[in-house]
Amino acid sequence: MEILWVLMALVMLGFVLLQISRRRRGAVGLVEPGHPDAADPANYGFAREEELDIRMPGPDEDLLDVLDLVQRTLDYRGAQQLLAGTEAEGERRWQRVQAFAGAASLELRQRPGGVGETPGGQWLRVWRAEAPKDAGGAAVHAEFLVQQAWRTATPGSDDFRIIMEEAKAACGEAALLAPGDPVPYIVELSVARGLGYPREEFEQLWLKILDRAPNHMGAHLAALQYWCEKWHGSRELAYSFAEAAAARAPRGSLLAAMPLFAVFEHLPEVNLVSGFYQSEVVTKAVHGALHAVHSAHRDDPMQAHVRHLLVFFLVRGERWAEAMNQLTVIDGHVGALPWTLSSDPAAEFAVYRALAVAGYEANGGSPATLPH
Repeated sequence: MEILWVLMALVMLGFVLLQISRRRRGAVGLVEPGHPDAADPANYGFAREEELDIRMPGPDEDLLDVLDLVQRTLDYRGAQQLLAGTEAEGERRWQRVQAFAGAASLELRQRPGGVGETPGGQWLRVWRAEAPKDAGGAAVHAEFLVQQAWRTATPGSDDFRIIMEEAKAACGEAALLAPGDPVPYIVELSVARGLGYPREEFEQLWLKILDRAPNHMGAHLAALQYWCEKWHGSRELAYSFAEAAAARAPRGSLLAAMPLFAVFEHLPEVNLVSGFYQSEVVTKAVHGALHAVHSAHRDDPMQAHVRHLLVFFLVRGERWAEAMNQLTVIDGHVGALPWTLSSDPAAEFAVYRALAVAGYEANGGSPATLPH
């Protein structure tokens, strides 16, 4: 019992010292809107919180136009045509498959159907029924089942396993329809995590992806989850996987940012060390991610994912100007880590954005000094 009291006293002392330290360093905090000291993100041309798009990490106007058409008309053919014209090995096809599947899943959740009512996501069922050999529809259906499992059932339960087994079969069918397409195998990575594939079976699946798209960032992010401590690996295994991917990343690849995602997945739930976000491991991972986005191709759709995570770490590390530089690129869309882990992604993003603006201005920054 005495040890417990000593530990509690140390925690409280650490908290008090942290507050004193932050005051001495002029640390930034949030105040109520309208307060004289409040910094206004609108002065920088940032979108209002209610205008933030939570569906995607960055813009994809073709996808939004088609998704709007499909949901309005319940005609799947626009989605079918868009996926057919999207490069199979690229990041954008994977994102679009996720978006269509997610839309159908959310529709079904909002309108489960009843007597005389058409259930949500009916267009996807029609798609599969009318075009059973269409590879795009098969991939979307497989991803839809995966998302249904995570949204509607508890991992480890019988219901969860049943849906995941169905998703696994759907992945196999989608892979047969498009032998060179990595997407069905990327979808199966989530199945592997949910069902707890043995490592040998997981590595065989991973080799199939590497054969088809060795530098696919989305695939690496999905595989990283399996190796994390909270699932089937450890901190060491996850770091090793991420660092190996970064080491072999070709010029212009965002794989150099993988260690930052590994760090994020293993953040301590309670951090009593004020300098954690300035520590060597975090600083090194942040620098790798900054290098990745600066050297990546301008049209790489995975850039937004990296930039969103950078905002989180740069704000936590009180690197205000660098955080603002990222915000000028990604503002308007918040469908990415870490915001999507919140029940209100737009509000979570808005808090970090407000902190970045306040910190930037507290250190002499202004809209006039921010490069665009």
